Amino acid sequence: MVVEPIRDKRDIQKMKTYLMGKSERDYLLFTFGINVGLRISDLLHLQHKDIFTDNGSFRQHVIIREQKTGKVKKIRLNDTVKKAVKDYVRAHNLSGEDYLFGSKKGGHITRVQAYKILREAAETVGIQQFGTHSMRKTWGYHSYLTSKHNIGLIMDMFSHSSEQISLRYIGINQEQKDELYSMVQL
Repeated sequence: MVVEPIRDKRDIQKMKTYLMGKSERDYLLFTFGINVGLRISDLLHLQHKDIFTDNGSFRQHVIIREQKTGKVKKIRLNDTVKKAVKDYVRAHNLSGEDYLFGSKKGGHITRVQAYKILREAAETVGIQQFGTHSMRKTWGYHSYLTSKHNIGLIMDMFSHSSEQISLRYIGINQEQKDELYSMVQL
């Protein structure tokens, strides 16, 4: 199954609302995922100490080594993620080596658990072609739009080898190209 980004911000809000009603952890997972563009395997390993300094303030950057590529990535959290993290950490009294996306069995939830949680939410709110990778693609898609179509920057963020790969990855299709043609009227 090919997964797609969530293009409509109303659908993003539907997912957030649904997940908040089910589980604060799952809401945080989705909110974090669509705001930082990490792969699910890198998200699930995040611990309190990766986000906060010893004195409890947010780190300037979250620094991770991507599991797939081995590359070091520095991420600045936006206010939306900071609020969600702060609320969750406070409510669940997390500290030190506690995982943000902890499992009742210890450690963190698995990729399969994350998939099932997010897929069920997407189906419930009517979002098609959704998988855990949709969060990363959603971040890429909306970053592309927000950056005024700076595909070079998105390509660099995802470590893609060409602009065409990045455009295809974030789901820029003929519909979006047609929309661009109708927008430019000289």
